[in-house]
Amino acid sequence: MPSLVKVLGFAGSLRRGSYNRATLRAAGELLPEDMQLETFDLAPIPLFNQDILEAGPPRAVLDFKARLAANDGVLVVTPEYNYSIPGVLKNAIDWASRPPDTSPLNGKPVALMGASTGQFGTVRAQTHWRNVFVFTNMLSLNKPEVLINRARDKFDAEGRLTDEPTRQVIRNQLVAFGDWVRRLRGY
Repeated sequence: MPSLVKVLGFAGSLRRGSYNRATLRAAGELLPEDMQLETFDLAPIPLFNQDILEAGPPRAVLDFKARLAANDGVLVVTPEYNYSIPGVLKNAIDWASRPPDTSPLNGKPVALMGASTGQFGTVRAQTHWRNVFVFTNMLSLNKPEVLINRARDKFDAEGRLTDEPTRQVIRNQLVAFGDWVRRLRGY
């Protein structure tokens, strides 16, 4: 059996009923046997402020960075706001990327997925994230993509992903991500 791949996942929406939080939960249900998903709530992370960083980062930031460092890969579940990335998620990555020489993001494998009520899923946000990943030196899995469009038709009232083709796309990405992490980490 392949070695266990540990992944830290987080959603870029703070809304309890968010389709992206529901997507993260679905990913947890659809994991291959050789993968473990730990989730992290970004809500306690304050707005980035260099003065605070220099004085000593808040506990929530230290916890986030420690969880990033302890896991083999990162699963980012992103909404798309105004054709781009959500502030809460970008803020967390900004904290984790500083200082650059000790960032737990450097060289970290990352996979993206996202859900939207619109026609295009989160294609624009995911494209913008790839630019951020270049700067942070995160190693992005390019395919398969998980771009959940028309999310209100794919989740039930309790936030469970009921659309089987979408569930299969998530399964496929998680398997590919496990292989990607193993290849990059050499195990």
